[in-house]
Amino acid sequence: MDDVTRALEDAHRREWAFVLAATVRVAGDLDLAEECAQEAYVSALAAWQRDGVPRSPGAWLTTAARHKALDALRRASTLRRKLPLLVEPVEADATGRAADQVLDAADGGVPDDRLRLLFTCCHPALAPEAQVALTLRLVCGVPTPDVARAFLVPEATMAARITRAKKKIQGARIPYRVPAAAELPERLDSVLTVVHLLFSTGHTAPSGDALVRDDLCERAVDLARTVVALLPAEPEARGLLGLLLLTHARRHARTDPEGRLVLLEDQDRGRWDPVLVSLGLKLTAEALTAGPAPGRFALQAAIAGVHAAAPTFAGTQWDRVVGLYDRLLAVWDSPVVALNRAAAVAFLPAPDGGPEVALAAVDALAADARLAGYPYLPAARADLLRRLGRSEEAATAYSESLELTQNAAEQAFLAGRLAAVRVSGAFADRSPSIHS
Repeated sequence: MDDVTRALEDAHRREWAFVLAATVRVAGDLDLAEECAQEAYVSALAAWQRDGVPRSPGAWLTTAARHKALDALRRASTLRRKLPLLVEPVEADATGRAADQVLDAADGGVPDDRLRLLFTCCHPALAPEAQVALTLRLVCGVPTPDVARAFLVPEATMAARITRAKKKIQGARIPYRVPAAAELPERLDSVLTVVHLLFSTGHTAPSGDALVRDDLCERAVDLARTVVALLPAEPEARGLLGLLLLTHARRHARTDPEGRLVLLEDQDRGRWDPVLVSLGLKLTAEALTAGPAPGRFALQAAIAGVHAAAPTFAGTQWDRVVGLYDRLLAVWDSPVVALNRAAAVAFLPAPDGGPEVALAAVDALAADARLAGYPYLPAARADLLRRLGRSEEAATAYSESLELTQNAAEQAFLAGRLAAVRVSGAFADRSPSIHS
């Protein structure tokens, strides 16, 4: 790979969102802006080979893309003037701007166009899967075929999903702006939720052979860093980044050399990334103390921090973990949070905890329709039954979880546990679904 190609690939990875976001401001249309940004990168290959790599590749690409957008708008304007009028002109509002103009060019003190782009992609009017797909495509610059592969759908399906999302932005006249102060908490939560969902999809892939999709995790971490850089005063943004870093720090220890799942109890903590752990703990502490009450991402980061700070699994402060889950449930009534709390209760001493107390909590959650088809509910139940010596019931629960699980690494683990309880009863390991 020559220096120009290497520089261009680096500029795509680092600058794509900035180039596209700045071009949208000129183009007034997501499709046109994306096309012009892509053309700018193509033009750069020949220009940089001829003239050398510029000192600021991002600025060069942004200027080129904006010029291409302006040229396209001029050509379109000329064409409209010269062709017969086949349709009625679009009405303009009091400012002279077209009524169907999607993009709000007012600055409003916004620090960076990338933030506008991110909030547009994560607008609550879009379906969650569309938000994630659009964020990957436009903010991260991931090609549509790669987005499709990430979510295991045909390329045509993903292309249609992205196109529909763009049309929804156009049709609903979703403004290209950062929300006003009164709107920010709700809208910021949508952005952080999309980033967290993207990371979760990579942390434990829903299907496929590999447990972890590092590419998705890295992109989610990069997005979280971007949000913190653009909104440094938002504690929940810091909390999310802290959570992702603390979780991602364990990635190398979560599987063995053959790709088999390694539970948290059995992980070699020497393989955890100490730099990510240190930074994650720092960000978490800042998020917990920055406001009157920590939000759901800061509290999840705090739970991850307790695990990261424990010298061994046995040395984990489970009372603190359970207490943090109680605080988390108070701000986020999620059955998945309640399930994780039950798993933590299993490690408390009696009479407040232990497998039997935890099993009662898990069984109570089975009636929650939101957990229907959730494979980690029967997996957690199977582990508790196994630890209580109820092997036949544990085998049934393991079988149920196995039927619902599509990731090969998790399937192999569950199949091994199922065989073990059938042969020799309960073992002492932990469930793969919780704290792994």
